[in-house]
Formats: sequence, C-alpha cells, structure tokens
Amino acid sequence: MQFTSVTFLLFAAVLLIVYYRVPGRFQWCVLLAGSYVFFLKAGWNQLFFLLFTTLTTYASTLLMTRVREKAPTKAAAKQRSRIVMAVCLVLNFTLLALCKVSILCASLPFGISFYMFQSMGYVVDVHRGSVKAERNPLRLALFVTYFPQLVQGPISKFSKLAPQLCEAHPYDGKQLSFGLQRMLWGYFKKLVIADRIAPAVAALKGAEYTGTAFFVMTIFYAVQIYADFTGGIDIALGLSQALGITLPENFIRPFFSKNIAEYWRRWHITLGVWMKDYIFYPISVSQPIRKLSKAARKRFGSFGKRLPVYIASAATWFVTGIWHGLTPNFILWGMLNCFVIVVSEELTPLYQKFHNRFHLKEKKWYPAFEMLRMFLLMNLIRICDLFSAGEYFHRMGTLFTNWHISVLWDGTLLSLGLTGLDYLLLLLGIAVMFTVSLVQEKRGSVRELLWQKNQWLRYGLIFLLLLVTLLMGSYGIGYDASSFIYNRF
Repeated sequence: MQFTSVTFLLFAAVLLIVYYRVPGRFQWCVLLAGSYVFFLKAGWNQLFFLLFTTLTTYASTLLMTRVREKAPTKAAAKQRSRIVMAVCLVLNFTLLALCKVSILCASLPFGISFYMFQSMGYVVDVHRGSVKAERNPLRLALFVTYFPQLVQGPISKFSKLAPQLCEAHPYDGKQLSFGLQRMLWGYFKKLVIADRIAPAVAALKGAEYTGTAFFVMTIFYAVQIYADFTGGIDIALGLSQALGITLPENFIRPFFSKNIAEYWRRWHITLGVWMKDYIFYPISVSQPIRKLSKAARKRFGSFGKRLPVYIASAATWFVTGIWHGLTPNFILWGMLNCFVIVVSEELTPLYQKFHNRFHLKEKKWYPAFEMLRMFLLMNLIRICDLFSAGEYFHRMGTLFTNWHISVLWDGTLLSLGLTGLDYLLLLLGIAVMFTVSLVQEKRGSVRELLWQKNQWLRYGLIFLLLLVTLLMGSYGIGYDASSFIYNRF
C-alpha cells in the first residue's frame, strides 16, 4: 500500500476515525490491527519475514532476562545474555543479507531493513539493561510493525516509541491539523517535485549522457532523492502526529550544511544515530581498539590518538554502505563518505590557518560558498546509488574530458521526458521548498507561525498547497505513483 495511493488515504482516514472513537485503552489494538492490514497489503508471502523478526526479538529478550536472573554472578549473567543477543542478531542479519542478495526472495521484503534495524536495536538495549524486555507479545509486535515508519523509517528507539504506542491519546484538534498539514507538505514534495523529475533522472542513466549531462544528473538526482525521501518521512511523521505519536525527526534541512560531517548530522538522522550507538561506539571502546589506541599514541603521536576513531568510522561507514545494498557501488559510497570526513578532520588545522590568513569567515558570501561546495561534493558521492563502481568512475572521468556546457540549451534537456512546462513547475516547486526550508532554518516551525496568523490566511495557504498538489502533481489517467526510493533499501 503506497503512501501516494488513494487506498492509503482511505485507509488512513478510516483508521483515524476508529482510533479516536474507541476507548483510549484500546487504541493500541487499533494501531496493531491497522499495521498488519497495511503490511499484508504488500502480500501474504512477506509475512514470514516480519513474524520471524518479531518472534526472535520477543523470545531472545525474554530469554536474556531469564538467564540474567538465574546466573550465579554478574559476569556470568552478562556473558549468557551476550550469547543470546548474538544468536538473535546473527539470525536476523543473516536473513537480511540473504534477502539483499535475492537468495530468499526476488525482491527485498517490504520494510525489512527498517523494522529489523529497529528491532535489533531494541535487542541490544535489553542486553545493555537500558530497557526492560516487553512481556506482552502483541505490544512488542506493534513496536516492530508500526506502519507509518515501515516504508522508509524513521528508525525509532523502543524507550521512546513503545510507551507512546500503548498509551491513550485523547483527540487534539491542533495536533490533528498539524499532522495533516505535514502529510500534505510531504505529498507536495513527492508528487510535484520528486515524481516529476524522476523521468529525467532515469533517462540520464543512458550511456550517451556523460560530462556536463552527467553533472546535470547529479543535481537532478539530489533534488529527486531529497524531495522523495523527506516527502515520505513528512507523511509518516504527519500521520503519527495526527495519531498523537511523536516520531524522531529524520532530516533537519541538510542542504544548509557547510561540511559533510554536518550534513550527516542532518540527513537520515535516525540511521546515523543507530550506527553510532550500535556500531561506532561498541567498536571504539572494544578491547582491541583500546590496545591499538595505546600503541598508536606511542608510535604516531597525536595522529595515533585519532587512528582508532578513524578505524571505527571506517567500519561504521562500511556497514552503512552494505545496509543500502550488498554491491560494490554502495560500499564505495560508504568509503567515499568516510574518506572525505577523515581527510577534512585531518586538514582542519590547515583550513583554520587559511581562513585566518584571508579572513574568509568574515565574508558575507562565504557561508553560501560552503553550502554550495558541500552540495556539489555530496552530489558527486551520492550518484554512486545509480551506477556500478566501474561505471561511476568512468562517468566521473568524463567530467574532465567531455565538458560541453551547450547541453544546457541545445535541446538535450527537452529530450529527457520533460517539457518546458515541467521544468517551470519544477523550478517553482523547488523555490517553494527552499523558501519553506529557509523560514524553518531562521524562524522555526512554519505550522506554528501560521497557527498564530488569521485563520483565513492559514487555511487559505493550506488550501492553495492542496490545490497545487492536486493540479500540478505528476500524475494523470492511469497514473501509478512511483514507489519511494528508500523502499528498495
């Protein structure tokens, strides 16, 4: 059931009505039933994967609790709990790996990367003792299957999400309105911008498009994936807010970042937090890394002190890459991100001397230059998504051997499946998206700002956004909205 389908809109409307009509103590049951209906719309054959993760998560966390209670010492309790946790992690991540290489199924099961990472984070937290194991299997099933975040996240922590799912949520008109407004904003980004530019991105993958055309593709794909991914997240967070449930933010205007490290603190935030909590930090404090740190400091001085951190970073980015796909291009994508971050960290003293020498930080234009530099750099790395590693390097090479700026006006752009009107609508949509992001960056929530205005102005702007989405969305007779890009991860 795609977020952009009429079926989903009807489903969400019925769910909201039933949710607020039943007594508060039964609302979580409505969510559980709705989550399974939503999931099963993708096909009964995918139920096995969801149940496997749910049952292994439930059984392993209860078993960890039991073995800790019966262990003779704290050390024994920790060791036995670790064994149970390891078995659960190996079973689930092996299943995920087999699915990603299409050994168990023709395509990646619906939502598996997101609900599995969320569930395995909960298993680790139970082992660490930061949360207690949920003894009610149905309530745990709701945490695993909560449908708004099944499509593409965000990835939530049990301690933050589970209590909200199971508590009563009285009707709140403001929160319902804010939630529906955010959903509408997500539909605008997805239908007016992401789906409209998608045909051009697909066409530019052709072998004949190199050099300048390839550079244009990196920009087009940046627009597509941002509008697509954030649009889907807006729909998920908006529907959750309408239900009285707060999901973690997954994006904080990443294109306003001035360097790649800041960018990754603003883009796909919950995946980054998951990787830090369960990959980076455990590696950083592991005994082998501590030994390496001690030896490296003696041999390499200050660099040796940073070396273990860089090793942990490389491991984290490697895992992040294979999370996106078990293919060389995604591993390359992860390693390129890691390389740029590490090099930037090592060159920081040199940057500071350069900035101080020429007083760049004092220049009004310099922050804009930093954002543009980051945007272009991330575009050149992100495009790894769409090509094999070999083809990626070939296309990158053509930036230096086949640069013909005439591509911008010789009719090439009009041969990509978009008309002049499409490009005009894209420019207007991007301008609206940028303006809203700029207001959010400077003044905070646009919805809160509108809430303080005259209701005629507020609802007039909301109606205008709805009208624009309906009239200018990329669809027509027989149209079937494109699935979200992150569905395939």
